[in-house]
Amino acid sequence: MAQLTGGDPAPPFRLTDQDGTTVTLGDLAGRRFVLYFYPRDDTPGCTIEATQFTGFADAFDKLGVTVIGVSPDDAASHRRFRERHGLRVRLLSDPDHEAMAAYGAWGEKTRYGRTSVGVIRSTFVIGPDARIERAWYNVRAAGHASRVLEAIGG
Repeated sequence: MAQLTGGDPAPPFRLTDQDGTTVTLGDLAGRRFVLYFYPRDDTPGCTIEATQFTGFADAFDKLGVTVIGVSPDDAASHRRFRERHGLRVRLLSDPDHEAMAAYGAWGEKTRYGRTSVGVIRSTFVIGPDARIERAWYNVRAAGHASRVLEAIGG
C-alpha cells in the first residue's frame, strides 16, 4: 500500500481494544482522532510514545481529539501495558496487520543496515469526515506526541 496523505479517505478497520471491545472506523465517525501504529507493547520507544501521548491527554481531550494506539499485541498485553505505565490512550490489537497494511504502516523497513518486514511507526490525524488530515511515517517516538498536538492546534 502506498503512503496516505492529507485528503485521502481513512481505510476502514475493525479491531478490538484492550477490553475486548470491537472498534471500527464507523464507530469514530463524526469525531476527530489520532491513530498511531507502533511495534510492540512495553518496548523502550513504544513506551516513550504512549506515555507522551498520555501526558498530553488533557490537551487532546480539550480539543475533542481521541488518541488510539495500534500494535499487533493482544488485549491482555495491552491491559498490562496500560496498567504498568498508567496509560490513558485506547490500544487496539491488529495481530494480522490488516489495518497496518491498509494505512501503509506495515512493510519493509531498514534498521542498522538490516532489512526486515514489520510495523512502520506511523501516525494519522483523521477528521470527522473520515479523511486523513495529516500523516507521519517512520516517526521517532520521543517528542512525537507534542508535534502531533501542535499540528492539530494544541
